[in-house]
Amino acid sequence: MPLRIFDRYIWRQVSSSTLTGVLVLTGVMVLGNVFKEMERLLGDTASLPLLAVAQFITYVIPYSLIFTIPWALLTAILLVFGRMSADNEMTALRMTGMSMPRICSAVFVLSVFMSGVCYLVNVELAPLAKTKIKRLFYDLALDDPAVLFQPGKVLDRFPGYRIFTQEREGNKLKNVEIIQTNLGRAERYIRAKRAEVVVTPGVTDFQLHLRNATVETGGGEADAASAGAEVNIMNDLQFLYMGDTAITFPLSKLKEKTERVTSSMKDTSALWSEVNTGISSVDGQPLSEKLISVSRTELSMRYSFSLAAIVFTLVGIPLGITAQRRETSIGFALSLIVAVSYMVFVIFVNGLNERPSVYPHLLMWVPNLIFIGVGSRMFYKLNRR
Repeated sequence: MPLRIFDRYIWRQVSSSTLTGVLVLTGVMVLGNVFKEMERLLGDTASLPLLAVAQFITYVIPYSLIFTIPWALLTAILLVFGRMSADNEMTALRMTGMSMPRICSAVFVLSVFMSGVCYLVNVELAPLAKTKIKRLFYDLALDDPAVLFQPGKVLDRFPGYRIFTQEREGNKLKNVEIIQTNLGRAERYIRAKRAEVVVTPGVTDFQLHLRNATVETGGGEADAASAGAEVNIMNDLQFLYMGDTAITFPLSKLKEKTERVTSSMKDTSALWSEVNTGISSVDGQPLSEKLISVSRTELSMRYSFSLAAIVFTLVGIPLGITAQRRETSIGFALSLIVAVSYMVFVIFVNGLNERPSVYPHLLMWVPNLIFIGVGSRMFYKLNRR
């Protein structure tokens, strides 16, 4: 059919509103949590290199687009069609004799395009971005281990250690408290007024040089007594003056922890290989039925969620027209209800990914089927009016 003025009008209205929605949702609702998560993973953002902060944001944005693109499109459709219906523009278009599918054809084309973008993000960009986010912490620690010691916070990323630092200036630390644990039980408590992070070129692990360190241990003989430490036993506790000493922290073990790969971090071809062969794409070992189910469910979620833009369009058009509201708050509230209902079901099914007996990979398509059924019914009734 020929492209008419109203096609361009509707396309421009919905596409511009969608773009605005993506920017707003990403900036206001996502980036706020991004800085909170970045502070949890990397520490005080003010002391981090600007490049690291920019990298973190760059990696998070593709992952956030999985949710913001369909939601922004749904919000735009509800707002535009609700306003057009309230201003009787839809009535004027229907009086020309055109059907609802013809009137909404430009929006359906836009939804297919947005679905293609969502497919690219879900299948290619988001897994890669999530892997980059996880490795960013290790890369920063490898470049400058001192960034791990954030003032006023506890560092617990090294197995067997919990470290609190009151102040830090460069690689110089003040008032350091270290708890050494074994199987979750505290064994040694080390205190030092000053400490220094020392890196040896070419060596992955780093050392923490403690000045005037004191150690408190439980009852029993002190392993440091043979080194000339002064021992004072009181109430089954041993207080040891260690003087200047050093503790080696294994960044290599932190790397092993960082390189653990979850199903959401694997690229799509690797997931398909695991599902078809039953062999892990990480270590080449046979996978259990539970792990195969996890990979299969992750695949279904990526593909099914790529269709959310089309599904939301089918529901949003009749919902926006029948609501007949010009207020932005009403359209946003309706979009929030629809999007949250969809997401709650997806999250619930994803929680069953280790139970192959309930076929979670098939259940992942149920939200699309339900919304398509409801949307088709609403659209059919709207077209018959």
